[in-house]
Amino acid sequence: MSKFELIESIRKDKGYVLFALIDPDSKNDKILDEILNKINNSIFDVILVGGSSIIDDKLISRLIHIKNNTDLPLLLFPGSSNQVTDQIDSMLYLNLISGRNPKYLIEEQVESAIFIKENNIETIPTAYILLDGGTKTSVHIASNTNPLDMNDYQTVLSHALAGEYLGNKIIYFDCGSGSKRIMDYKLLNKIKKSVNIPIMVGGGIRKLEQINKFISNGASYVVIGNVLENSSLE
Repeated sequence: MSKFELIESIRKDKGYVLFALIDPDSKNDKILDEILNKINNSIFDVILVGGSSIIDDKLISRLIHIKNNTDLPLLLFPGSSNQVTDQIDSMLYLNLISGRNPKYLIEEQVESAIFIKENNIETIPTAYILLDGGTKTSVHIASNTNPLDMNDYQTVLSHALAGEYLGNKIIYFDCGSGSKRIMDYKLLNKIKKSVNIPIMVGGGIRKLEQINKFISNGASYVVIGNVLENSSLE
């Protein structure tokens, strides 16, 4: 069974999948074990590891440490092709379709393709769509792209459908780590009625109530990140 099939089996059993996002940067070294303890003793199903601003060369050692201290599946959420490694169970093979920067539409994918093939890394094709959460986050800066306006339903829907028609297995709506606003529930509900692949949502989620509302409005996967570094879910 592939890791994507495992994740889908969890979704079909529970109705949703909860992802914990760990930023494997030096700023979290002192609290990494604390973060892992929170994750292992909570309701998370999968760990996502990645970030857009990793500034040192210790990603691999941190991934190994994480793998050695959890039984949860470990998926890579790569900020660039330089972060692609075989020290994971699978990876989101992102294509940033909300922007028009060719670097993240195809160039980074080309850079990592041979390494992925040679190391037999499982990939999960993912349409990555950035939404405006009221804050210019690190992913907006790193990708040099503008997020989509959540009030423009037609534009958001067009991008989601394009992501599905391109053959992606997941549509990932992200407001960015630490964003002021989360994805609009009504927007999610409308999008869900038109697409036929799992929807993942993330960015700015801090409360269990928000998770429950996302699930009831059509999210298959919910990603929790920044709050794990600073506190716990409310």
